[in-house]
Amino acid sequence: MGEPMARSLRRAGFDVTAAAHRQREALERLQRDGVVEAADPAAVAAASDIVVTCVPDAPQVDEALFGPHGVAAGARAGMVVIDSSTISPVASRDFAVRLAERGVDFVDAPLSGGPARARDGTLTIMVGAAPKNFARVEPVLRALGTPFHLGPVGMGETVKLVNQIIIANVMIANAEALLFAQRAGADIEAVRAVLATATASNYLLREWLPKTWLAGTFEGGFALDLLRKDIAAALDAARTMDYAMPATALAYQLYTARSANGDGALDYSAIVKSYERNAGG
Repeated sequence: MGEPMARSLRRAGFDVTAAAHRQREALERLQRDGVVEAADPAAVAAASDIVVTCVPDAPQVDEALFGPHGVAAGARAGMVVIDSSTISPVASRDFAVRLAERGVDFVDAPLSGGPARARDGTLTIMVGAAPKNFARVEPVLRALGTPFHLGPVGMGETVKLVNQIIIANVMIANAEALLFAQRAGADIEAVRAVLATATASNYLLREWLPKTWLAGTFEGGFALDLLRKDIAAALDAARTMDYAMPATALAYQLYTARSANGDGALDYSAIVKSYERNAGG
């Protein structure tokens, strides 16, 4: 996500400084687009008024912000950190408090749309921020897509996790129902086409499954283990609110079982494999 996001920022006319996270290849490509290389996140912070992080989970955010060469080491009072990772809102609020102690403001702005929409600059961006901070970062976010200010820090992550809760459960429902149809002797594609016009219609059924499972591939897409991580973050946040989510807890177990079978790097539609086995497929 970081590479197409940085490219979108350059297209919008922003000066961009970046540091490699795990692989240098993306940064080397970005340098051809005018992105300036920095040695580490601290150096990025020293050269920037606004820093954007987008990494897999809260431990990586913590490392990027507060590690020995993290953003905090090079930060100046008054700068803003935008975290576009999908993590628990509990963690986001903790990062905000720790950065505030250094005079640095924090915005949580998780994304929806994947690499394709990141390339187009059409991401949906769910933002948690103080009003003054949202006003300050809005031009940056608009270079990446459409930002929605949803409330204080943590609310962006909360709404992103709502999205993840829904897609995790809807994917399971799609897999379970379509394999039910197949087991009964129906043609899955015919069933899908009908359902796409009926009350059961959903984005995954209409758009996602024809490009993944029904196209005979689970490569690319959105990794099952990343969704599983997001569900865990949602369940963690729910515990702090004493709110039970039994369907989502079951979904977490189903995706965990699929991951244990070696499918964690595949698109999360690979959950259908568990139902294919039950159906004798």
